[in-house]
Amino acid sequence: MKLVDAQAIYGLWLRDTKRFLRTPSRIVGSLAMPLLFLVFMGFGFRGAAIPGLPEGVDYLQYLVPGIVGFTMLFGASFAGLSILADQEVGFLKEILVAPVSRTSIVLGRIAGGSTTALVQALLILLLSIPLGFEPVSLLSVPVAVVFLVLLAITFVGFGIALASQFSDSEGFGLIVQFVIFPLFFLSGALYPIEGLPSSVRYLAYVNPLTYGVDGLRAVLVGTSSFSVLLDLGALVASSVVMVTIGAALFERVEAV
Repeated sequence: MKLVDAQAIYGLWLRDTKRFLRTPSRIVGSLAMPLLFLVFMGFGFRGAAIPGLPEGVDYLQYLVPGIVGFTMLFGASFAGLSILADQEVGFLKEILVAPVSRTSIVLGRIAGGSTTALVQALLILLLSIPLGFEPVSLLSVPVAVVFLVLLAITFVGFGIALASQFSDSEGFGLIVQFVIFPLFFLSGALYPIEGLPSSVRYLAYVNPLTYGVDGLRAVLVGTSSFSVLLDLGALVASSVVMVTIGAALFERVEAV
């Protein structure tokens, strides 16, 4: 048995991608909350004196990379939900007993979950342009995609690791939402982390989303709290760690 089976990875990626694209309600539902944040906060706080906001940067410009990062976090983390859905219909058992390594299965699910999350994030970025968002350069978008992919891998790995510890989707959904929103609010997506109390700020520094949002803001808006290389390095490290943890925990899942 191959440790990494490219055909199996492709098959799982194709299945997840087709399932996502063939359900318009899922696409619309995944965009609803980020758009609400973007519209109501972007226009509601436009012109407000927000502590730590970079001089000369409109709040909508500052907000969009944060909402794009949140979209990626939300979509990627819930990729674990598809594993539990497959478990309920029996598909997970079929792929677990197939002559394919668990590593290939995990990589296939990560590829599929990352692709669907990336589509959601790019749609939000596209929809933000008619609202008034202006990237510093069109050439910055491909660089932003690199940060989005690393964010997707990190949080899909997180979703898989978490899903491997649950047998029902309801419990998984509750825990994911309990984790997602603190990560979101501690990432600098809505306001600069410099305005947080020093004790809370340390939590933001160990949050992978902080570096994803900061990196997106650096390439799309031209302002950031850290260097782009630090943001990139932190995301590479977090993606490797979360994929490793997700694969290790998925190895323990039994075909029942």
